[in-house]
Amino acid sequence: MALQIVFWAAIGLIVYAHVGYPLLLAGITALRRDRRDSSRAAAEPPPRVTLIVAAYDEQAVIADKVRNALALDYPRDRLELIVASDGSADRTVELAREAGADSVLELPRGGKVAALNAAVKTAHGEILAFSDANSFWRPGALRRLVDAFAAGDVGYVCGQVRFLGGDGGNQEGLYWRYEMALRERESRLAGITAGNGAIYAVRREAYLELHPSRGQDIGFPYELTKRGWRAQYEPSALAEERMAPTVEGEFRRKRRMMWGLWDVMLKWGMLNPRGYSPAYMLEIYSHRLLRYLTPWLHLVALGANLALLGDGSVYSVTLALQLGLLAAAALGRFVPFLPFRVAYYYVTVTASIAVGLWDRVRAGAVPIGWEKVEGTR
Repeated sequence: MALQIVFWAAIGLIVYAHVGYPLLLAGITALRRDRRDSSRAAAEPPPRVTLIVAAYDEQAVIADKVRNALALDYPRDRLELIVASDGSADRTVELAREAGADSVLELPRGGKVAALNAAVKTAHGEILAFSDANSFWRPGALRRLVDAFAAGDVGYVCGQVRFLGGDGGNQEGLYWRYEMALRERESRLAGITAGNGAIYAVRREAYLELHPSRGQDIGFPYELTKRGWRAQYEPSALAEERMAPTVEGEFRRKRRMMWGLWDVMLKWGMLNPRGYSPAYMLEIYSHRLLRYLTPWLHLVALGANLALLGDGSVYSVTLALQLGLLAAAALGRFVPFLPFRVAYYYVTVTASIAVGLWDRVRAGAVPIGWEKVEGTR
């Protein structure tokens, strides 16, 4: 009986994390009035904005990124563009200056967050916007981000990133459409639980200097929420970025991200409910904790299922389903059939969570630097 409870609890939590929570969120938000006022008038003149781009050996894209930023539909006299070079050894600094960046900081290698912290100290904007060097914004994206700060309690806003490419089978674009749908509903409930590095902004007085081993995209939303700010998603603020062309490349990217995930949850207090509303606690534990426990829930379900094979035909069916997922994933490595490719992506990315923990335990620390994934520039 105990083993059956363990098995069905593991299966139930997996299903809830990926299907049940989105349905619950949809139901709750359907019953609630959207607290956001879409009729808010934009501030005139618009606030001063500093757009900061951290770059490490980005000579392939930095000039285009600077030109993209300067072409945004925002008054030029209200926009400051800073490129923070994190110890680049190529022509990043030279090309950023030639392209017209207002300020280019030549910093020693210290990691992306350290570079952003350094840039903020020199920034003059009331709103601090951030972007990756390989993320290109639509003309109206900055205005859409800034307009969201008309609500006085909003401290953080992230936009929508659309991924290009994926011809090698990476299903990251499919995952992000699912993820963005969740974030839009979380914005209507208690605020988002994570952002993205491609396109986001922070109110100057809400900015936090995070430790260089941390990521702002996962750290800012919950940290600012604990301090009374609201973390918002603005889907009309659009950016485009090339995804890793293959699932293997996506695995390497996710593995690096997951290396520091466990520190975020356990050391830096994501799971500490102090400062959260009940609704935001629901989001954190459903969208973050259970999602990150998925590899172990799958292992528990598979192990318990094998032990329960003699307890009824239902366990033969559930084992066949689990093995079918693994078989589809194995085929997805070679067969360009969408359901197989999705299974391969799911299993690979789920495994990256566990491998990231192994990297953290093995290394004893979280790396502060970052490396580009091949094919994303």
